[in-house]
Amino acid sequence: MRKETILSLAKKGLVSKEIEIVAKTENINIDKLLELISKGYVVIPANILKSQRNIISYENLDLNNLEKEFIPCGIGKNLKVKVNVNIGTSPDIVDLEIERKKVLVSLKYKADTLMDLSTGGDLDKVRKEILKFTPIPLGTVPLYQVAKEAEEKYGCSYKATIDDIFNVIEKQAQDGVDFMTIHAGVTLRSLELLEKDKRLMGIVSRGGALIAEWMIYNEKENPLYTHFDRLLEIARKYDITISLGDGLRPGCIKDATDKPQIEELITLGELVDVCRENDVQVMVEGPGHVPLNMIETNMKIQKSLCKGAPFYVLGPIVTDIAPGYDHITAAIGGALAAYHGADFLCYVTPAEHLGLPDENDVKEGLIASKIAAHAADLAKGRKDSWKKDIEMAIARDALDWEKQFELAIDPEKARLYREKKAPKKDKDVCSMCSDFCPVKKLKKAWEKKYD
Repeated sequence: MRKETILSLAKKGLVSKEIEIVAKTENINIDKLLELISKGYVVIPANILKSQRNIISYENLDLNNLEKEFIPCGIGKNLKVKVNVNIGTSPDIVDLEIERKKVLVSLKYKADTLMDLSTGGDLDKVRKEILKFTPIPLGTVPLYQVAKEAEEKYGCSYKATIDDIFNVIEKQAQDGVDFMTIHAGVTLRSLELLEKDKRLMGIVSRGGALIAEWMIYNEKENPLYTHFDRLLEIARKYDITISLGDGLRPGCIKDATDKPQIEELITLGELVDVCRENDVQVMVEGPGHVPLNMIETNMKIQKSLCKGAPFYVLGPIVTDIAPGYDHITAAIGGALAAYHGADFLCYVTPAEHLGLPDENDVKEGLIASKIAAHAADLAKGRKDSWKKDIEMAIARDALDWEKQFELAIDPEKARLYREKKAPKKDKDVCSMCSDFCPVKKLKKAWEKKYD
């Protein structure tokens, strides 16, 4: 089993199996990857306990052996844009079979990571079961379990003790969680600004609201901030990648890039340095709702304030008036954010703002985010991304439908549309143009000219 954090190894120029797989998958020189990891520009979320599994790439995944396999992924500078899928129960819906289906559909369409955001049922049991059939990095938000257990034990979440908080963090680390969202940037200073700034929507982050509630009722500073050293001890022991949560992210585009958001980001930038100094991998979470004209600015501010740490964005969602279609509003924002520096897109499903996503919502959200990530990789000139698009163009020009399905992000949907709307006469073309297929007509014209 690996004995050190991946950051510690990289600083020494040592290569773990996880680093080796990421270098191969990303087609990046391993010395260059070590340099990026050692500087904190790239993270590989991988709990030390996962090093006991068979470390593989997606191409070698065996769906019948999920509990024994682990597919590491690199997140950050010079790497492909990654996509995360959120799953998990709620107080209203607790069904592990549904969660299993969400995992399987995520693997089918090659999500890079998962997050278990469960708030309903036996959270220890749910998490352990999800870990069993999750071969990709798994993240959590420990505050959710802290709040649920405090409600059961004390009658209200804000009575959770500091030991309660860190006991949950350590328990989740011991279970094998790879990265954790930690809302350490919500401080008394940022809450003062929030009160003065008169936001339209206050706090929309569940974790941010929970820690703010604790601070207000207890009249104390954020324990995740004041006891950050205790968090680092756990993170270093298990190589937990800290994902510094954006508890004060804007919940509507009117609140984007305001003082509370930037104040929190300044604090997170300071904590990035502390993590790196202690050999703990760290990334930073970013805004949720941002109009198009502010996305580039937000990405540049984050990269500057947070010293180039990998940036993990929720969307961002670019308009507030599309419930039921927020996978689209998020994909629009995600593509632009990734082009301007975001490294990691948290998917958004059509159910966002409306209810707990089901298996189909997960698929739609994941594919929309993967399209956004790929579009950004194309715009940034990644050769491996361009290769796929060029292959698709060649297949279309050859009217090679099977090759087109093979290259598609969602082959099943592409095939279904083709079959449902098949041409009546010429099977080479599609029913959109039929006899007027421009590809076929031009080929015939050239053939006639040179016949």
